[in-house]
Amino acid sequence: MSTLELLDDKKVISKKTKMNKLALLNGKKTVFENAGNMFNTGTMFQWPIVNNAMESGVLEVLRNATMSGNDLTKRFEQEFAAWNGVKYALGHNNGTASLQCAMYGVGLGSGDELICPSITYWASCVQALSLGASVVFADIDPETLCIAPGDIERHITPRTRAIMAVHYFGMPADMDPIMEIARKHNLKVIEDISHAQGGLYKGRMVGSIGDAAGCSLMTCKSFGVGEAGVMLTNDREIYERAVVFGHYERHAELTDPLLKAGSGIPWGGYKYRMHQMSSIIALEQMKKYPAEMAEINKAMNYFWDQLEGLPGLRAQRPAKDSGSTKGGWFCPHGIYVSEELGGLSISRFCEAIQAEGLTICTPGGNTPLHLHPLFHNVDVYRTGKPTNITNLPENVDIRQPDGSLPVAEAIQDKMFYIPWFKHYKPAEIKPYAEVFRKVIENYQELIPGDITAKEVKGNWALSARKG
Repeated sequence: MSTLELLDDKKVISKKTKMNKLALLNGKKTVFENAGNMFNTGTMFQWPIVNNAMESGVLEVLRNATMSGNDLTKRFEQEFAAWNGVKYALGHNNGTASLQCAMYGVGLGSGDELICPSITYWASCVQALSLGASVVFADIDPETLCIAPGDIERHITPRTRAIMAVHYFGMPADMDPIMEIARKHNLKVIEDISHAQGGLYKGRMVGSIGDAAGCSLMTCKSFGVGEAGVMLTNDREIYERAVVFGHYERHAELTDPLLKAGSGIPWGGYKYRMHQMSSIIALEQMKKYPAEMAEINKAMNYFWDQLEGLPGLRAQRPAKDSGSTKGGWFCPHGIYVSEELGGLSISRFCEAIQAEGLTICTPGGNTPLHLHPLFHNVDVYRTGKPTNITNLPENVDIRQPDGSLPVAEAIQDKMFYIPWFKHYKPAEIKPYAEVFRKVIENYQELIPGDITAKEVKGNWALSARKG
């Protein structure tokens, strides 16, 4: 028995979840349309939270015509580096560029291999192809959805240069064993913290553990400022290589004689400067993000606490008292365990949740990258060979066919979107949890209609998705 008080839409709805008929089976909806959509304009879900300081700061940049300067960007870099506990931060025009500069910074180049989890956004790895490197994919852990440390070593070859550790959906990857493997094989580690700015791994900031890190700061990210990105490192050589590669206007900072000798022109031929309207927003965001992040963390954990112990559902979140956190909980998901619900498909489960009014709840996430044609047969640069193997020895083929990464290939029907709460308001959060409880408590009624489960395919461009 439970009484649901839905305040966000100024409605009060009373239900008896166990006895109430599911909306999918002609019962009444529990919540309103589009609830939980991360693009929803309601106060519970609106993001980023824009204040007057952000607006006035942008106007000042415009009026001073300093959009293409770097004074504000350097201020942001210093503050962001200090907050993350690293020596250097380098602002970029987007996260893709920041990760490419991190790759170049650690020395990734022609004939090298980068190991990356197959389940991630494409910008974690595709840039490696432009450096002449190849991408080899590792499987993921079915509970964290991050790269599985136990699957990394079998992919290491004499050509492996670096490992990309992605903190997927804000969940910290298991960095201790990853770093141990990297040091054992003399490899570099790059962290993609695009989903996890401000998150902790055993008390350490994600992005401060590997040799370098990069992330997107695009509007919908947890630390959202617009189209921007930032690279982090404690290594001066990595920092200077990133500067010489894509930041010609910063070449005066170079101290390495070899790099300085070729300065004046970006070595990569790229112009990756961060736009200062994004920089001023980032500076203002720095002032309020820790508090916003703490409230989001409290709200999301409250949501999952309401569902603790229910069959069929698992929270993708760090264990309590582990010292690890999910930062701002970007694009939160849950884990679905079909066998605990009589084999009910995730398609049918999500269909029932959506029918209750929670349309954000769709199955899947990013599609396994190792199966994309780009990594199999696409010849991007017209070399006469697929780009992912262009610079490898003739007798070497690292392409990975269907069936090679079983967890990644099966994960689409084991994960689903959940609402991303921005405020800790228990009375408003609880009704959303009750939607899931209602469906779980009545799951047996859904099984007879679960005849032709829809194939769950996921999507390549997760962050552009609308609920």
